[in-house]
Amino acid sequence: AEILASFQLDAKTIMAGLLHDVLEDTDVTEEQMRQEFGDEVVNLVLGVTKVGEIGSVDRSEEEIENLRRMLLATAKDLRVIVIKLADRLHNLRTLEFLPRQKQIQIARNSMNIYAPLAHRLGIYQVKRGLEDLAFKYADPEMYYEIRRRVRKKLPERETVVRKAMEILSTRLEEEGIHCKVKG
Repeated sequence: AEILASFQLDAKTIMAGLLHDVLEDTDVTEEQMRQEFGDEVVNLVLGVTKVGEIGSVDRSEEEIENLRRMLLATAKDLRVIVIKLADRLHNLRTLEFLPRQKQIQIARNSMNIYAPLAHRLGIYQVKRGLEDLAFKYADPEMYYEIRRRVRKKLPERETVVRKAMEILSTRLEEEGIHCKVKG
């Protein structure tokens, strides 16, 4: 729900995000949920459940691409895909509590199916989150090596960005454009 709210989505989408596992994991019936939350929320929840029935990552690239296309085509409402992407991002954030083999399976599935789907939909913040977290579990040794190298260069990058911001701010002011530059 927090992830969906950060996208400033409507209340019904956020409600469906909160309730997405209720029909599968509890004794609540579809009818009870429909009476309490309405058709729109239930239809979103059912859509997320359907999308969640994706198979394993042991597929060819062509099969994975077909899965992505099928997901987009079968989701009657794109909010279903956005909820599923938010759910997957949340699952990756709590992956540390699962057995190693399950971590690898979920990480690969996330990199092969969900991150490209987020990219295709233009939700780059989710794409990056999925890729970063999935990479951490799919290849932890390489992940931490890259992370170490990137952090080592951070002061150097910050200096370059700061200089660029100063130059840009000065030029914008000279042109009469009053704004705040962030980097």
